[in-house]
Amino acid sequence: MIRICLLWGLLSQVYLIQTEDAPQPIPVTTRLFGDNISLPCPKAESQQLLYWYRQTVGQLPHLVASVSYASEPVLNGEFKNPRFKVETSEYVYNLIIRNISTLDEATYFCGIGTMYGMDYGHATFLAVKGHNHPTLVQQPVSDPVHPGDSVTLQCTVLSQTCTGEHSVYWFRAGSGESQPGVIYTPGNLSDACKKNPETPSPTQSCVYSLSKNNLSLSDAGTYYCAVATCGEILFGNGTNLNIERSLDHVVIGLGVTSVFCVIVIIILVFSRNTKPISEHYKVSVAQHIRHDNSTTEYDQDQDPDTLNYAALHFSERKTERGRKKRETPQESVYSDVRVDWD
Repeated sequence: MIRICLLWGLLSQVYLIQTEDAPQPIPVTTRLFGDNISLPCPKAESQQLLYWYRQTVGQLPHLVASVSYASEPVLNGEFKNPRFKVETSEYVYNLIIRNISTLDEATYFCGIGTMYGMDYGHATFLAVKGHNHPTLVQQPVSDPVHPGDSVTLQCTVLSQTCTGEHSVYWFRAGSGESQPGVIYTPGNLSDACKKNPETPSPTQSCVYSLSKNNLSLSDAGTYYCAVATCGEILFGNGTNLNIERSLDHVVIGLGVTSVFCVIVIIILVFSRNTKPISEHYKVSVAQHIRHDNSTTEYDQDQDPDTLNYAALHFSERKTERGRKKRETPQESVYSDVRVDWD
C-alpha cells in the first residue's frame, strides 16, 4: 500500500507536454510604438492551469504570467509592472500590453491544461513599428525573365539607431507550397551597409542581394528576405519572380515554313485553272476561221454572182499581268466578192 501511494505521488509530479499535431504558421500582428494590444488565449473545459510565455528572437521562452485553478493571475519577474496585465472573461484569458516598445517585439504563446498534460499554442508574433524603427524594403523585378536568364533580388534595411550586425535569410514559396523554405543564408555581411550623409540624421542603408543564374521554370515563386537585427526580426513583403515561357525557334521555323507552303499551293492551283481557259480561246478562234473559209469557197463554186459575207469573231485574250487591260470592241466585217467570167 505504501508503494502504491509513493508511485501515485511521483506520477502526480510529472507534467506531460502536448503540442499540436501539425505545425501551423505563426500569425504576425503589427502595432505602432506606444500602442496597446490584447492577446487572447481561450479557456478549456478541464483547464486548471494557464501560462503565458514570451520568446524573443534567438532566446528561450520567458514566463510572463500564470493562473492556477480559481486564483488571480500572477505576473513573473520583469513583467511585474503596470504595462502588463492578464484579464479573465467567461471564455478567454487576455494578456494586455500597454505602451508597446521595441523591446516587446517577440512571439507570445500560451499553455493550458492540468498538471498531467499541457497544450501549447495560440502563438502570435508581435511586430512593433515606430519613428526610428528599422524598415525592410524588397525591390520588385522590373524586366521580364525567361528560362536561362539571370536575376538579382535585393532587400534593403534602413535604420537610424541600430547599426549592429545583421543575420539575413532568404525564403522561397513556390506555387502549391503552403510554407516558405530557407534557400540561402549569406556569409560575410560587413560590406553591405553604408551611411547616407545627405539625410538630417544619418541613416544606415544595408543592401542584401540574392543572385540566381540560369533560371528554369522551377525557380518561379515568391522570394522573401528576413533580417534579424537589434533583438528583432524584419520580414520583407516578398518579390514575385514570374518566369515567362520563351517561344522555341523550331516552332517558329515550322510555322513560317507552313505559311510558305500554303502560299505556293495557292499559286499552283490558280495557274492550273487559268491555263485551259486560254487554250480553249485559241482553239475556238482557229476552228471558227477555218469554218468561215470553207464556207466562202463553197459559195464561190456554187454561184459566182453571189455576194459572200464572212463574219470574223475575235475572242478576248487574257492580258498580261502589269498591263492595263484594253477593251477591244467586237466588229463584223462584210466583204463583197464579185467574179467576172469572160
